[in-house]
Amino acid sequence: MTRRTKRQIVNFLKGLVILAVCVVILFPFLWMVRVSFLNKVDIFEPGNFGAAMTLDNYRSIIASGISLYFANSFVVAVVSTLISLLLGTFAAYGFARYNWKKREDRAFWVLSQKFLPAMAVVIPYFTMASFFKLLDTRSLLVICYTTFNIPFTIWMMRGFIEDLPKELEEAAFVDGCTRLESLRRIVLPLVAPGLVATAIFCIINSWNEFVFANFLTTINAKTVPTSVMMYLSVSGVKWGEMAATGVLAVLPVMIFAISVQKHMVRGLTFGSVKG
Repeated sequence: MTRRTKRQIVNFLKGLVILAVCVVILFPFLWMVRVSFLNKVDIFEPGNFGAAMTLDNYRSIIASGISLYFANSFVVAVVSTLISLLLGTFAAYGFARYNWKKREDRAFWVLSQKFLPAMAVVIPYFTMASFFKLLDTRSLLVICYTTFNIPFTIWMMRGFIEDLPKELEEAAFVDGCTRLESLRRIVLPLVAPGLVATAIFCIINSWNEFVFANFLTTINAKTVPTSVMMYLSVSGVKWGEMAATGVLAVLPVMIFAISVQKHMVRGLTFGSVKG
């Protein structure tokens, strides 16, 4: 057997292993897609692969007003991401370019806020939101998501900014630029891939968040992930509608991730997690 033949066999076996892993990972999602197209009777017959497909589950959730939940998720995710990028980038620049006492301790404290489980702070958030009459509003979700996205943004953007040579900014200072002008004209254009990568993760985190949206909203500000709770009742679980909601909830994030995949890879290999 020649070396080329051995290499082809090895590559073929590797491909089979990768395919098997992909099938195992995607099987729950594919099963959810299949359930979303089945009638209620056929859902409880797993071996009936010849069951007729139907769009009744999708018609049902659209009639129930799921478009409002999609609008809420979109607005909250986008606004939270923009605010996080604005505040987090300025803070990251301060951590990257200024030296002060216990800077690294402060940086670790900021990052530690990301470690907090949502269930540990949801009750204080509920109490304060009730006091300020913000319950079941998009503004409350934006505040909650922003407080968790900002530490992540600072951690990501600090690494991207630190990778830039300080000499670039010093040259801008010689030309008469202020610190703010240097940040706007020199730093931000150069760390644009990092901004894109950070924005992608912030949007995905905000879109998929469940705990805050479930406990702090009821109707007006309910998001897509929490809408699956509507199909739990004393009469049983509406698996078809729940599966259809899950499919529609996954599709925007999946399409978004595929469309910006190149920017994500470029951003991740550019800065803070390089090497």
